[in-house]
Amino acid sequence: MARYRGSETLTSDGTVDPSLQQTIDALAVPGLLIGHRVISQGDELALLYEERESFSFPTIERRRASGAARRVARDLMNSMGVADLPILRSKFGAPLWPARVVGSMAHDNRIAVAAVGLRRDFDAVGIDIEPAVPLPSDMLELIATSQEQRAIADNQLGAKLLFAAKEAAYKAAYPLDHEFLDFHDIEVDLASRLATTRTGHTLALHWYISSHVLAVATVQKTSMDHLSSS
Repeated sequence: MARYRGSETLTSDGTVDPSLQQTIDALAVPGLLIGHRVISQGDELALLYEERESFSFPTIERRRASGAARRVARDLMNSMGVADLPILRSKFGAPLWPARVVGSMAHDNRIAVAAVGLRRDFDAVGIDIEPAVPLPSDMLELIATSQEQRAIADNQLGAKLLFAAKEAAYKAAYPLDHEFLDFHDIEVDLASRLATTRTGHTLALHWYISSHVLAVATVQKTSMDHLSSS
């Protein structure tokens, strides 16, 4: 198995955004691999047959973005010694990862990202990426509790960070109990870098802001989990 250290930027054939690469390098979540790719023409061809069969996307743009994200995810898995395997899509839209792997993918209109780790180290992982521009003001009450709004009062990108953190937390929490969560079902404490869900999960948050807001949520294995699996 390939040995790896912290967060690494692994991408396909050099299609990188330099600013985002610096963001990923700075994020450095121990044991987690994070990569990105600028979504490019032809990325839709990276979808494996089984993956295409599990999708119902009518537009090439959606297939292209999904192909780019899976291309990144497979590069990351290969670096961990996991062979090229399909990442199917469940009927609820969540990716179905190979047995040894826990991961998450996201994209905006231009960039696809993926975060991948091993189940021996993580119970859950979620990732989100958003352009580093303020969230429309009319969305603030939709995503943030009154306490969260007070915490970001002086931060121009605070609402966008909350949005990305909650998206990442939801992606990490959903596979644990398959509960759908609203934004207000997830409470984010930016000071302690933690998110808690209505369903009782506590997730560590990691983020960095440059050209994009990149947020990662993780639930790491406890020492007892490691002992029971050893």
